[in-house]
Amino acid sequence: MNELSQNLSRSKELDQLKDPKLLREFSYSAGKWQSARSGNVIDVTDPANGDWIGSVPALNAAESVQAIDCAQQAFKGWAARLPQERAEILRRWHQLIEDHKEDLALIMTLEQGKPISESRGEIDYGLSFIEFFAEEAKRTDILGITSHLHNAEVEVWLEPVGVAALVTPWNFPNAMITRKAAAALAVGCPVIIHPSKETPFSALALAELAERAGFPEGVFNVITGEPAEIVGEWTKDTRVRALSFTGSTEIGRLLYQQCAPTIKRLSLELGGHAPFIVFEDCDLDKAVEEGIKAKFATSGQDCLGANRFYIQAGVYDEFCEKFTQKVKTLSVGQGVDDPEIGPLMNSQAVDKQLDHVHDAVNAGATLLCGGHQMALGPLFFEPTVLADVPFNAKIMHEETFGPVAAIASFSTEEEVINLANDTEYGLMAYLHTKDPSRIYRLSRQLEFGMVGVNRTKVTGAPIPFGGMKQSGLGREGSRHGIEAFSNIKYVCRDWA
Repeated sequence: MNELSQNLSRSKELDQLKDPKLLREFSYSAGKWQSARSGNVIDVTDPANGDWIGSVPALNAAESVQAIDCAQQAFKGWAARLPQERAEILRRWHQLIEDHKEDLALIMTLEQGKPISESRGEIDYGLSFIEFFAEEAKRTDILGITSHLHNAEVEVWLEPVGVAALVTPWNFPNAMITRKAAAALAVGCPVIIHPSKETPFSALALAELAERAGFPEGVFNVITGEPAEIVGEWTKDTRVRALSFTGSTEIGRLLYQQCAPTIKRLSLELGGHAPFIVFEDCDLDKAVEEGIKAKFATSGQDCLGANRFYIQAGVYDEFCEKFTQKVKTLSVGQGVDDPEIGPLMNSQAVDKQLDHVHDAVNAGATLLCGGHQMALGPLFFEPTVLADVPFNAKIMHEETFGPVAAIASFSTEEEVINLANDTEYGLMAYLHTKDPSRIYRLSRQLEFGMVGVNRTKVTGAPIPFGGMKQSGLGREGSRHGIEAFSNIKYVCRDWA
C-alpha cells in the first residue's frame, strides 16, 4: 500500500466477493504472481465514490521484457498441442468464468463504474468469444488447392504467428480481453496482456481463472504498469509478432508508428463517431427506444455509441420531444445499485462533456435537458440532450464518449449521407427506416464497418467487429478474428 492508498478507505463492497482470491494485487507471468521489484504500485479506486479497491504493481521496462521471454519460451509447446487440447483448456476457462460471473461483475462495476447488470452482460458477451474460438481452434484446417503445376501437390497451412501482445481499454475490461485472447490462444499463440491501469482487476481475475483452467506457464500473462513503460518494449521487440489494441485513434496511430520497424501483425480497434439516422417513414417510438440504447449504454462510454443524431425534418420535433422525455427518466447512481447511468471513468471525461455542451450551446444549439455535473459525485454527469446542433460544433466532429446526445435535422437522403460520412471515423452507423430500397442504398453508401438497421444490438462472437478509415485495421470475432494471429504458409510438393 502506498501513501495515496493509506489515505483512502477500502471499498466495503469487496466484502460481497464469494471468492476473494479473484481480486489479485499482483501481475501474472510464467505462471507466477509477482510484485514490481521497485515496490511501485498503481492505486485503483471506485469512480462512483473514490473508495480504494486495491493496488497493482507498476512493472518497469525490464520486467515487461521478461514477460516476452516467458511467452516466447511457452510458444512452441503451446502451438504444438493438438487443437482439441487447446480447445479443452479454453472450455475449462469458459466454465470457470461462468461459475464466478457474479464476482467478476462486481469487480468490474467497482473499478469501472458501470451498472451491475451491464457488467453481468459484459461477462456473458466475453464468454461468447471463448466458446466460439474454442470451436474454431479445431477448424484451422489444411486447405487443399487444385494444383496449377504438373506433378505437384499444393496445400495451404494456417500457423500461429508467435507471441501476441494485447492492449485493452477500461470501458470493457473483460470482453476486450476474451475477444482477443480466445482467438490468439485458439490458434496457438501465447498472450501478454496489458490492461488499462484504471481497470486492471478484471484482467487479473481472468488470469486467476486461466491458471485454474490449466493454461501452461507463460501462455497467459497479465502485465500491469504504465502503458509507455510496458507496451513500448513490446512494440520494438521482434519476438512479439502480433499486437492487438482497442482504444483511441490517437494512441492507435502512435502504436502503428512504433510497430512499423518490426513489421508486426496489427489489429487496431479505434475510435468511433456513430451517426444515428432517422427517416420519416420509420417506427418513431422504436427509433427513440433504440436511440436511448445506442447513446447511453455504458454511460455513453462506448466506441459504438451514437454520437450524432440526424432526424428527418418531418419527425424532428416529435423525436426530440419523445427522446428528451425518455432521457429525463434515466436513473443515475452507483453501479452496485444498478441504475441506468453510472459515473464516468475520470475527470478528463467529465471535462470533455462540459466542453462539448458549452461549445454547442455557444454555437447556437438548444439544451433540452442535463448539461451539468451532479451532486452524486465529481464523476457523475447528467444525461444530456442538445437540439439544433450546428455542423461546426465540436460534438459533431469529435467523439464525446459520454452521456451527451447531439441532435440535428436533415431533409434529403443525399444530405444525410454526406453529413454521416463527413468524418475520419468509420466504425458504426445506425439507420431507421421502413423503406427496403433505402435500407439497401444507405447500407452500401455509409462508410462504416458496421451498420445497424432498425436495431442497436448487432455485435457478437460470430460477426467481424471492426471499422473503416481511422477507426482501425482488421476484424475481431468471427472466423476473421483468427487472421490477426495466423500466418498462411503455402507448400508445393513434387510427386517425384
